[in-house]
Amino acid sequence: MIAYTLKRLATGIVSLFVLATVTFFLVRLIPGSPFQNGGVSTQVVEAVEEEYGLKEPLLDQYLTYMGNLVQGDLGVSYQEPDTTVAEIIGRTWPVTASLGLVALLASVFLGTGLGILKAVSKKKAVREGIAAGGMLLAGIPNFAAAILLLLVFSVKLRWFPSAGLLTPAHYVLPMISLMIYPMAVISRLTGNTLASEMGKQYVLFARAKGLGKGRILFTHALKNAWIPVLNYVGPVSAFLLTGSFVVESIFTIPGLGREFVSSITNRDYTLILGLTVFMGTVVILVNLVTDLVCTWMDPRMRRAYSGK
Repeated sequence: MIAYTLKRLATGIVSLFVLATVTFFLVRLIPGSPFQNGGVSTQVVEAVEEEYGLKEPLLDQYLTYMGNLVQGDLGVSYQEPDTTVAEIIGRTWPVTASLGLVALLASVFLGTGLGILKAVSKKKAVREGIAAGGMLLAGIPNFAAAILLLLVFSVKLRWFPSAGLLTPAHYVLPMISLMIYPMAVISRLTGNTLASEMGKQYVLFARAKGLGKGRILFTHALKNAWIPVLNYVGPVSAFLLTGSFVVESIFTIPGLGREFVSSITNRDYTLILGLTVFMGTVVILVNLVTDLVCTWMDPRMRRAYSGK
């Protein structure tokens, strides 16, 4: 396990290096200059670019940036010269993470509950209703759900606020927009895998021993059935914790997603790079933790990694 963990960490570091390299050269292909705003003269733009080192050869700029990145320096924002990229991430990350965590927990609990109900219910209408509802919700993009929820529950009914993330009421609409798709997928995965587990020999043996249905379900079957679900929860949690660009923009939430969209619009090279590296780091770490938890839950994976 230790060797596997170190191997995954090394792979993650190489992936971050490749991600930073590709992003660095791609952002330089964006037409225009980061400082070409508000009718600024060409002479002023060139002088500012010279000050920020953008007139140096591209390879020299790359080596300088990567050297600073290795030391943990993400640079300063071109649009906010008095603010470092690390400060912007520190300001926006808690907002995005809080919304993402709430949406993740809601989708996991509701999706798992619906999946269990689908697997154990003896009523065909309940099973087919959950399956049909999951397929319907999985087909709704989160931006479409966000716009629909905003128009109905904020603009027309005025039940919830339409912008910001200041009170618990502000979380409701963006949380629902983010959780709809993962909840539908988790319910389908849980229902299918749990139904399969309930027909296996170890469940039949447990019933023969006289164990209660609830104990068999939650102590034995659900643990095994949830391993495929956890493999899905890992990547989707990384997505939710790093922010949904469109949903944050629709609800005017000052998080990572909106900041990333703004950085691309303003051609803020250092902010684009810094946010990309940070989000990539979160994705790699979350996927690593997910793999380790799956290995801990499944003895077969432990034996595979230990070579037995």
